[in-house]
Amino acid sequence: MRKTKQQLFLELTKAIRDNQAANQKLDHAVVKALGINATDGRCFDILDHHGPMPAGELAAAAGLTSGAVTQVIDRLEQKGYAERLADPEDRRRVLVAITERGREAAHGFYGPMAARAMAELSDLSKADLELLADFHRRTTAIQAEAADEILRRSE
Repeated sequence: MRKTKQQLFLELTKAIRDNQAANQKLDHAVVKALGINATDGRCFDILDHHGPMPAGELAAAAGLTSGAVTQVIDRLEQKGYAERLADPEDRRRVLVAITERGREAAHGFYGPMAARAMAELSDLSKADLELLADFHRRTTAIQAEAADEILRRSE
């Protein structure tokens, strides 16, 4: 029996939710292994993904106040995962960056998983990968917009 488009959409929605739960489980395991909390882990991930940035940009990206992000940076510095650096373009400004220790820790957790994913998905064509990347970009935008709307309504 061929599945309807509606049935396939429901299967896809379930797979997405299962993936989100697995991502949360992985995030929890990583922050526990790093000895940090979930908020610190989110900021660590933002810095690892986007590179050095001013504390204000990190706060905005993580949805934190400037005071809260200062505490996060302090804790990440204490663990040796992040550091404050002078901005080479504006010496009055400070950037927050992942340290070499932080990069090594991230690679230790995510490197083997990335290698496994590449092996597991090696049978996908370039067109398949382009479709999946586009799908994730589009659904990420949908989720970000939904989160912003929910936050606006709850203020």
